[in-house]
Amino acid sequence: MDLALRPKRVDSLVAWHSESFDEIYLDLSQQPGKCRLAESGLGWKPAGGQTFTLDKADMISAQWSRAARGYELKVIARTAGVVQLDGFRQDDFDTIQKCLKVWYGVELTQREHALQGWNWGKSEMGRNEFSFAVRNKPAFEIPYTEISNTNLAGKNEVAVEFSLPADGEETGTNGHLGGARSKGRKMGGAVDQLTEMRFYIPGTETRKGKKSKDQEDDEDDVDGDQEDQEQNAATVFYETLIAKAEIGEVAGDTFATFLDVLHLTPRGRFDIDLYEKSFRLRGKTYDYKVPYDHAKRFFALPKPDDMHELLCIGLDPPLRQGQTRYPFIVMQFKRTEEIDIELNMTEDDLKSKYDGRLVAHYERPIGEVIGKIFHGLTRKKLFRPALDFTSHHGQSGVKCSIKANEGHLYCLERAFLFVPKPATYISFDNVAVITMSRVGGAISASRTFDITVTLKNGAGEHQFSNINREEQAPLEKFFQAKNLKTKNEMELDSGLMAGALADPDLASSEDEVVANDRGSADEDDESVDEDFQADDESDVAEEFDSDAASSGGGSEAGSDAEMEDAKDDEEVDTAEKVERPKKKAKTGK
Repeated sequence: MDLALRPKRVDSLVAWHSESFDEIYLDLSQQPGKCRLAESGLGWKPAGGQTFTLDKADMISAQWSRAARGYELKVIARTAGVVQLDGFRQDDFDTIQKCLKVWYGVELTQREHALQGWNWGKSEMGRNEFSFAVRNKPAFEIPYTEISNTNLAGKNEVAVEFSLPADGEETGTNGHLGGARSKGRKMGGAVDQLTEMRFYIPGTETRKGKKSKDQEDDEDDVDGDQEDQEQNAATVFYETLIAKAEIGEVAGDTFATFLDVLHLTPRGRFDIDLYEKSFRLRGKTYDYKVPYDHAKRFFALPKPDDMHELLCIGLDPPLRQGQTRYPFIVMQFKRTEEIDIELNMTEDDLKSKYDGRLVAHYERPIGEVIGKIFHGLTRKKLFRPALDFTSHHGQSGVKCSIKANEGHLYCLERAFLFVPKPATYISFDNVAVITMSRVGGAISASRTFDITVTLKNGAGEHQFSNINREEQAPLEKFFQAKNLKTKNEMELDSGLMAGALADPDLASSEDEVVANDRGSADEDDESVDEDFQADDESDVAEEFDSDAASSGGGSEAGSDAEMEDAKDDEEVDTAEKVERPKKKAKTGK
């Protein structure tokens, strides 16, 4: 009887039995939780947040290694990718190994990391992560879900950019943006975040080329070998990483594509691909994928040259290119360049998803078309310059500069915008006072002035220089209409100068100072310099002068006599006769 009941007891024990571990961190999370291994699978639950579970059928392999907070259990899953559980003790290895083998049929292997500190090694592109090995030991591994972009930074250099969360708390442990396994959210778990790595990859690599259809169908091709191709090793690494990390891949088809669009910021020409939830900029060197959620504002600005149109996109977080950040994308189009494009959308999608904001066919100037499509896809307003401002020359922008960078300052309904570089956006709500001042040269003769916009709460200031003096009246009128506090220092300077000119004492003293500053220029009067001898008729004529034959000023007989004397006197240098006598240098006393 006991023997008959014993298997039932064992089965019941196995059904409810599990192993629990406290103070375990999932995917570099900031807050620890409880990890539980059961027969059905693995689970992790933080003190306050969403529970993460992993079914045993989804597990492929498991690794055990030393990590930052103790020992780490890394599980390679089919759909979840790389799952990292950190914070175990060394004594937990035997227990976890038995659980994985008995319940999941997965072997737990121990891995030792390279500790030499070398920065050269061998790369390996795995199924779910990229590893860098030194002497056949992994120095570090990077899951593909953490890689946001990669670019060819040079002939043999590849830059790898990592995903950054918009908020430091979006670590996948609070159920935000897809829960614990959100793509690219591991980097948010640390206080200091790695943003970019660069790899130098020299040499070439042999790669088998793709066989054409003719070769595949050719029965005479006995061996069927593919042709080997020599390619740059950095290019092969770059293309492989793009394919593995699915960089640039988006869900759905491309709605529209615009080729070779000129960008002022970042500088270059990029192809624009528009998708349902993001757009992509494809250049020769750099490639960017920008979600529409990162595009905060859109601006359509007519350039004052009456030939081009600017489309500006404000981004948060900004684009990164190495150490450079671009909070604005500035595109430039010709006003006369029109485009005929058909959107890759069905009539049902145009009506149901976009409520008529988009149409199937566009035949307009290219800048206007791209702006309307962005507006339809993002549901965000396209801002334009204020209607109540017109410059002296009838334009929407005022030419000026920030330090050494020239551009145009646009007055919008609720903000200032300077483009193209550095693109600067200033909301009227943040403006404390606007100061207009005159700089450079004589005050009365100055043709330009500066505008200094001081921000509230001591947030700093922005100075726009070299503005044409004719733009002063339109700008003052606009500032007054928007109830912006202004301070005109040019009127104060003009009053001081007028008072100085009206005071005879000040005027005479200034004249004396100016006279004293002239130096030797005051000596250029009409007095005769006794040491100076003007040219007379006895001077030797120039070489090409028509009177050179009669340079002595006398008759032909006199000239012949002088020539005879010159022949008899061998010690006289002929060059001295032709050369004009040197004038005595003028000296000022």
